[in-house]
Amino acid sequence: MTLDTSRYRATPSIGLASFDTREPSLFPDGKKAGKKLTKELNARLELLQEQLYAQGSHRLLIVLQATDTGGKDGTIRRVFEGVNPQGVDVASFKRPTPEELAHDYLWRVHKHVPGDGRIMIFNRSHYEDVLVVRVHGLVPEERWSKRYEHIRNFEQMLVDEGTTILKFFLHISKDEQRERLQARLDNPDKHWKFSLGDLDERKLWDQYQAAFETMINETSTPDAPWYVVPADRKWYRDLVISSTVIRTLESLGVDWPEAEEDLEGVTVQ
Repeated sequence: MTLDTSRYRATPSIGLASFDTREPSLFPDGKKAGKKLTKELNARLELLQEQLYAQGSHRLLIVLQATDTGGKDGTIRRVFEGVNPQGVDVASFKRPTPEELAHDYLWRVHKHVPGDGRIMIFNRSHYEDVLVVRVHGLVPEERWSKRYEHIRNFEQMLVDEGTTILKFFLHISKDEQRERLQARLDNPDKHWKFSLGDLDERKLWDQYQAAFETMINETSTPDAPWYVVPADRKWYRDLVISSTVIRTLESLGVDWPEAEEDLEGVTVQ
């Protein structure tokens, strides 16, 4: 059983303010049942990933974007728990290096896209160049505003060459972010995850929400859709993403490949 997540697939001209960040009524059995189902989906995903890897004829790119404390790391840990790391890679896009800045903004991204039989997860992505860059005015609007078309074309090229793309915006409320930041401050073991710069970024909440909304509206396409995931409740976030990934892999028809040779009657002496 998977959750029907079609309601979270972005439609044209969405407004983020209209999306509930909690969605309390859509899974009436609650947190305990949701976590149990996600655990069952982990086992299903483990099998599908192994078949994808063995078959070697499909590629899956998963993009995770969120505001600070949105849950990208936790999503990767829990949704892909138990999945064979041989076939799953994670690329995290931090502040660009001097070498990366000396090239076009997609240069550092393209080399990380998945090859045949692999799942690649982008923890942040090329979308930072229409988010942080826009909010902080790192390049003129005339320049960053052209990037939506660049990105649509880049992703369409990947799709045309055999990559399936899923993009998830982990949508949390401002109150939830405050609680998560405070929890990091209150726990000395989490201080390494906290920076005073996080408070400066929080002051730009409205600007980031506007940038996320434009990002989704400009770049959610039939072949590379965005899903706006209610992420205040971590267990529900994981359930939505697990269900979407599994449904997508099943739709690709991944299965065990046929043996290359006739093995009938072969025994090992």
